[in-house]
Amino acid sequence: PPRLDSSAASDVYKRQLYNRVRYQTNKLSALRSVPLSFFGMFLAHIGVAVFVVGATFTTHYAEETDIKMNPGDSVTLGGYEFKFMGSKSVRGPNYQAEEGEIVVYQDNQPFTTLKPQKRLYLVQRSPMTEAGIDGGLMRDLFVALGEPLENGAWSVRIQYKPLIRWIWLGTIIMALGGIFAISDKRYRIRRREAAKA
Repeated sequence: PPRLDSSAASDVYKRQLYNRVRYQTNKLSALRSVPLSFFGMFLAHIGVAVFVVGATFTTHYAEETDIKMNPGDSVTLGGYEFKFMGSKSVRGPNYQAEEGEIVVYQDNQPFTTLKPQKRLYLVQRSPMTEAGIDGGLMRDLFVALGEPLENGAWSVRIQYKPLIRWIWLGTIIMALGGIFAISDKRYRIRRREAAKA
């Protein structure tokens, strides 16, 4: 048989579900009689489709730049303008850090402020980079400080990742589909029958 992609398979499952209930007098009762494994397969295919869309958009439309930024400098990426306002020293419970302030503009209006840090942990004396992240269902914005340069400048990494959270969402939906499928009582009955035999 020809191989079905996830969207075609989802259409097949929708038609099968429709055919199961359309001739029944009590639609709700007919829907309840549909085995959980059927809903599990349908949900898993939706998860695959969501995962594929997320991976495709992230792979082909993500943007990234490493740039030297002085206080007041700005760069445009993914339709957003990132303006570096400078950095300052801050102290955490167990670290000392340099914290950058980057104001993000969308359509010339302030949208959010990201505060990435370059941390030095006092006990281990190990430097760590703490990225500034603005996450959302449709895209994530990442900003990370690199190394300090002269006159208050920093090397800065900026990333725009569209639909990256759809990758995780798709795997969660697939996992839920698997849980639905293995919860089907028919499989428990088969195991009991096999044990008796």
